[in-house]
Amino acid sequence: MTLFRRGRITTLVALAGAVLTWAAWPAAAGEKKGGVPLETIVQAQIAADKDAVESQKRINDLDDQAKSMLTKYNLLVAEAESMNQYSDQLALQVKDQNQAIASYNQQLVDIENTAREVMPMMERMLDQIDRFVELDIPFLLENRRERIQKLKDTMAKADVAISEKYRRIVEAYQIELDFGRTLEAYDGKLDGDSQGRTVKFLRIGRVTLLYQTLDGLETGYWDREKKGWVVDNSYRAAVKQGFAVALKQGAPELIQAPVPAPVDAKPASETQS
Repeated sequence: MTLFRRGRITTLVALAGAVLTWAAWPAAAGEKKGGVPLETIVQAQIAADKDAVESQKRINDLDDQAKSMLTKYNLLVAEAESMNQYSDQLALQVKDQNQAIASYNQQLVDIENTAREVMPMMERMLDQIDRFVELDIPFLLENRRERIQKLKDTMAKADVAISEKYRRIVEAYQIELDFGRTLEAYDGKLDGDSQGRTVKFLRIGRVTLLYQTLDGLETGYWDREKKGWVVDNSYRAAVKQGFAVALKQGAPELIQAPVPAPVDAKPASETQS
């Protein structure tokens, strides 16, 4: 007997009824002629219908199980695809991280090589500015020497980055450069004076350094060639005028000041010797 899927049970019952009607007719004829009893035929048909219903139920259950398994299979396939995509993304991230690590390692090597090259250069720069201050006219010596000493102390510190050390050295050079284009008046001790007097200094760029006592009776200037102070009261009025300009108490004017004559530049080898 052919079995039908869910939704077709009504058709199956109808067909069973038709078969039962068809079977009833020869059964009735049989009773008259001594054949199989009608009751036996009916019971056999009922048993066959019951078997058909149970078979259809098993088919329906198997169909449900198949649909459930198909759904689970589709979910597992989708999950597997998602895991594969995630695995591919992780592989790309790992590759990128490995490249970054390689780059960082190369940067560390470059930094080490740069440090070996830059540190000696900064040491030379520091020595040069130190010598320059000592050979320059003696203005604000205490402050300038203290600045250079701090730079030397910083160079010996391991917790200060090379870039910061270089920045501070360049900053010191910039300060010294600015001295060359400014006019400044300040009080200080007259270096080398036996009496240890406090005087007023007038610095004109880094070309001339003059002084005048607080009572205004003595005026002098620094002589580069003699490397000492020279008293010259002929500059008294000019120095007072310079004080007024430096302190912004007067309008800028031409100031008479002793300026050393220019000399020929010497090669670096002769200077160092």
